[in-house]
Formats: sequence, C-alpha cells, structure tokens
Amino acid sequence: MTRIDFDKYEDFYARRTAGLRSSVMRDLMAIIARPEIISLAGGLPNTESFPVKTLVKITHDVATESSAAALQYGPTEGLEETKRNIVRVMEAEDTLVDTDDIIITTGAQQGIDLTTRTLVNPGDAIIAEAPTYPGAIPSFCSFQADVVQVPMDADGIRTDLLKEEVDRLEKAGRRPKFIYVIPNFHNPAGVSINLERRLELVALARERQLIILEDNPYGLLRFEGEPLPTLYSLDEDDNVIYLSTFSKIISPGIRLGWMAAPQPLLQKFNMGKQAADLCPSTLAQMVVNRYFKDFRWQDYVEKTTGIYHRRRDAMLAALEEYFPEEAGWTRPRGGFFIWATLPDYLDTTDLLARAIEQENVAFVPGGGSYMDGRGTNHMRLAFCAVSEERIDEGIKKLAKVIKEQMALYKALKG
Repeated sequence: MTRIDFDKYEDFYARRTAGLRSSVMRDLMAIIARPEIISLAGGLPNTESFPVKTLVKITHDVATESSAAALQYGPTEGLEETKRNIVRVMEAEDTLVDTDDIIITTGAQQGIDLTTRTLVNPGDAIIAEAPTYPGAIPSFCSFQADVVQVPMDADGIRTDLLKEEVDRLEKAGRRPKFIYVIPNFHNPAGVSINLERRLELVALARERQLIILEDNPYGLLRFEGEPLPTLYSLDEDDNVIYLSTFSKIISPGIRLGWMAAPQPLLQKFNMGKQAADLCPSTLAQMVVNRYFKDFRWQDYVEKTTGIYHRRRDAMLAALEEYFPEEAGWTRPRGGFFIWATLPDYLDTTDLLARAIEQENVAFVPGGGSYMDGRGTNHMRLAFCAVSEERIDEGIKKLAKVIKEQMALYKALKG
C-alpha cells in the first residue's frame, strides 16, 4: 500500500511553526544509540563514573526521610536549599550571586527558551556567535527571531565585528534584544572568550544598554590555563542573564539548570515558567541537595574533568595522526568539543551519511550551528562520551572517509 504524505492538521498549525527547526543533535540520538556506532556526535556527560553506592544512598535517604515532600509540587523558582547550593557552584567560579536572583529551570535549555519567549517578538533581532550552540537555534526559530551571527576566532567572538553589527542594526532602528554567547569551551567551537573581549562585551552592553545571555555549562570543566571571570561577575549594570546546569557536573538525567538575572527580568521568567511547567522537579532538587550535603561534589567534578582531559588528548593525537593535512581543528582547554574544518569543497552532511554507512562513525555536521547555510565544511567532534581507544578508532575511520571523498573530488576535477 502506497503511503500518502498528507498532514490533515495543516490548517490548525500556528504560523510560527513554519519556521521551526529540529536540533541536529536530537535527530542523531537514535542513530548514536546503536551499539555498533562510534559516536563522536553526542555531547553526553560521563555518568559511568558516578559512584553507584552514592546514588543508591542518596535516593534511599530522600525516599525514606522526605518522600511526601519529594513527591509534591514546589515553588516555581525552586527550593531555597537548591538555590543555596547553586550559590556554592557559582562561587567556585568566583561569581557571587544572591539566592533571590536565581530561578531553577528544567536544564539550561529552558533558560534559553524563557529568555527568548520573554524578550523576542517575531522579527526581532538577536545576536549569536558563528557558529552557535545547535540546541539554541530551534528555540530562536520557534519565536521567529532574526538571528544575526558574528564570527569567532581562537579568542572567541570577534568584538570588533560585533560592534559593527550592533551599529548596523541600531541605524536600522533595530536594537538587538540580546547577545547570546557561550564564553567557556564553546559548544561547538571549543574556544573561550579571552579576558580583553569579555571586558569589551560587558562595556558594550553598558554603553548601548544591551542584554547579554551568558550560557556557561562548561566553566568548571577546565583542563589547563587560568580561569577567566564570568561575564555575570564583570557586569555592574544588571545587563547579564546567566545560565548554567547540573547536567555537566552531576547528571543530565536530573534535568536541573538555573538562571541568575536582574529582578524585573526574573519576575517575567517566573511567570513564563509557571505557564510552561509550573515548577522544577522537587524530587530531583532533593536528590541534588542530599548530594551536596553528604558528598564532596567538587571531587567528582575534578574526577570527571580528568577523564575528559585524557579523552581530549586522545582525540587531538588521533587527529594529528590520521586527518589530512588540509584539515584544521581547535584545541579546547576544557569542555567537550573540538571543531574541525575541512576543505571547503566537502559537505559534512553528506560526509556524515557516508561515515555512518561505511564506517559506523557519527559526528555533528557544522551546518546545524548556523542559520544561513554556512558551516558545510565543518564538523563538531565530541570526546566526552567515548573511551580513548574508541576515539582513536573513530577518528581513524572518519579520516578514511574524508580522504576518500577528497580523492574523489580531485579525480573529478582532473
């Protein structure tokens, strides 16, 4: 029987759904879950090292001592104890915050959604890095934002080009609603914004009365180099909204993140969150609180960071050994990702299909980090979720596919 591709609900959809885009990472989840696939795609935190006995004790204690409260609704902004623990996490990056300035979210992803939902009307401009976090693009698109992307280099977003874009937009009567940046160990680029540009960003926001949305999930996962101040800590004029998450320092499965923001914005975010999910999971918050109470969370972060460090080194060594000399890549000082650049005649979306089919290797094509079709010769390589041995094998197999495609192109071009 022939399948007819017809959507009988077409007339019911809101106009804004026409611009919806799927996250390239989400699209790959079913594929990378297959056991035969060497996944260099998913930015999956290493949860295998989390001590099982600790998890058992935490859940047992919450279930036996606080089951009634854990299974109940909670305040929209989150439990006070959880917010105090967030204060501790931010203090580890020399960032001071008051619990009254925090709202707990369902992962940092909800923070992106709430910010865009609260600030953006259809057609409003926002500024993001080029490339930007692939998971942010669907949120920006769902609220019909006009996303202007500013190029990056090894020191993060080009603040000189950023100022030019702000000037251009303001001359057209379009002040950007916010500037979205990932300052530490960027997803997908792997680079960090240097101190000079951080200061320039905060100064620009102050001078032009702009909002910065600082997304900082990887800041504590540093392998080398001196820590840099968060934009939130540098800001003295209430121009920065700060996002982070427990996903990278405990577990993504608990689905808890947070926003720190000026009070007027926070009140709007609270109302938006009420409409979205009423409140964060009380059970998940109590599990986190028990973990912070009974265990040394920073020891676990240090342990997992050591694992990521070794895996990064393994990937860099494999890229150096196997990738063609025409390719280039970033050298992250922390985080999860390396951003690789291939000759511009290669399309990494096509390359992904070949890599999966021929070699059982997956990565994230670069085009998913741009709004305008750029990035087709780039790829995001994640070293966080794969052993050193599998990284070496995966890069070797991926390099084989790349070299075959390069050879084919050169043969066709004579």
